[in-house]
Amino acid sequence: MALVIAIAFLGRLLAMQGEAVTAARDGEARFHALAEAIPQIVWTSTPEGLVDYCNRRWYEFTGLTEEQTLGLGWKNALHPDDQPVVAQNWAKALASGAAFESEYRIRNAAGGLRWHLVRASPMRDPAGTIVKWFGACADIEDQMHTQQVLEDQAKVRSAELAEANTRLQEEMLERDLARRQLDEQNAKMVHELTARSQRATLLAKMGELLQSCVNKDEVFAAALGFAPKIFPTSRGAVALLNPARDLAEVIGSWNDCRLPMPVFESASCWALRTGHPHLVVAGDTTAPCAHAAGVKCTYLCVPILAQGEAFGILHFQAAVEEPVLADAELSLKTTFAGQVGLSVANIRLREALRTQSIKDPLTGLYNRRYLAEMLDREIRRAVRSAQSLGILMLDLDHFKNFNDTYGHEAGDTVLRETASFLIKSIRVEDFACRFGGEEFMVILPTADLNAAHARAERIRSKLRELTVLHRGQSLGMITVSVGVAALPEHGTSAQELIEAADAALYRAKRDGRDRVVDAVPPPAPAAAEVQMGVQIEAQVNAAGMGKS
Repeated sequence: MALVIAIAFLGRLLAMQGEAVTAARDGEARFHALAEAIPQIVWTSTPEGLVDYCNRRWYEFTGLTEEQTLGLGWKNALHPDDQPVVAQNWAKALASGAAFESEYRIRNAAGGLRWHLVRASPMRDPAGTIVKWFGACADIEDQMHTQQVLEDQAKVRSAELAEANTRLQEEMLERDLARRQLDEQNAKMVHELTARSQRATLLAKMGELLQSCVNKDEVFAAALGFAPKIFPTSRGAVALLNPARDLAEVIGSWNDCRLPMPVFESASCWALRTGHPHLVVAGDTTAPCAHAAGVKCTYLCVPILAQGEAFGILHFQAAVEEPVLADAELSLKTTFAGQVGLSVANIRLREALRTQSIKDPLTGLYNRRYLAEMLDREIRRAVRSAQSLGILMLDLDHFKNFNDTYGHEAGDTVLRETASFLIKSIRVEDFACRFGGEEFMVILPTADLNAAHARAERIRSKLRELTVLHRGQSLGMITVSVGVAALPEHGTSAQELIEAADAALYRAKRDGRDRVVDAVPPPAPAAAEVQMGVQIEAQVNAAGMGKS
């Protein structure tokens, strides 16, 4: 009975296994039918990774046979460069049981290559054991081509961007460089403008100072003081012509400027010869100034002009750090010399105006206006120092006869020659003036009455020896009457001394002319009014007689 039951169970088990095998075969058949209907490549493999099935799409695409494909033969359809990567990734998937995914190129039947995306997933039994791998290959050639185009475009665009970025960086560098250069130029310009403004201010200050100078020595002292401040990078010197205008002498310099010759002929400077600034560039041998022989740097000679007449030069030498003289420098230096020349011209004009105001135009002697000013000053000085002061009042004898006999031009000649004689006959500290008409006055500082009388006598006697010619004809002997007065014997004011000398002159005329008469001391206070009346009457009578 037990055997029957066992046999019956075994038969049932065999029947169930048969049914399972049949079901499995039916499932595999249905899978293969579905796989053949799919347009992509579909394949399966054993758990060990050996391909045991590929649908018809694989064989049609690759042209391989089943024998060439199953197992590991499928790898031969791959591009040789892709095989190592695919094998490595497939091995990792088999070892880990993770899904497999890879991109590689598969060679088709015509020998061409197309990119495919391959994905495979493990199939497991209820116990979790991998019983099969199911995979599919999708053609991604178009996507890869598009991706490649995009990558190429991206590369081109990246290259363009890189090039644009390079150009931008270069432009930025160029702009930075240009900005720095512009900043440097602006800074340099600001520095130059500031320096030029400061120099212009100094030049204006010098001009104001020069206008207040009273003589040429002050003018050149101021110019030599301002020159190194206005021209700190130049060396220079000032040279003035002598009265004969044939020689020039260096009177001062700045910044260690040295000319080979401290005294040179005026013809050796082109600026003095032409009356215009003369620039000599270093190394130029066209027209160098002989007075600057041996000067190797660029130099400029500017004539100092006063009323169109050159009376000296300003000589400038360029320093090492400034080897050439720019146009602005030339203009500034010319302006500097022009201001000096203008100041000298103003001084000359003032001197001429003062000379006209204090000198007699005919004789060149001091006039009566200056006599009053000078006599008051000399009297104060004599009183302070307790010294004497002599006064000579001279009148030409019979002067009217010269005019009547030879004409007024002859009379003017006599007056001029007499004035010239007086200038030669007095000391440096003495003053000769034309008092009016044919009257002259000589002021003798520190001379007492005796010394003044002796001086008057010498003038009178020497004047007789003077020969005056007019139009080649001698005008005869000239005689003079002289009245002498002295401080303090005859007064302590200009009016007192002049009146005393005039009264003595009147007596000399009255007593026969051609003589020297000393003034008498003033009368006692009791008889002062009477004596004053006598003097006034004498003066009135003398004025009526013309003292001729």
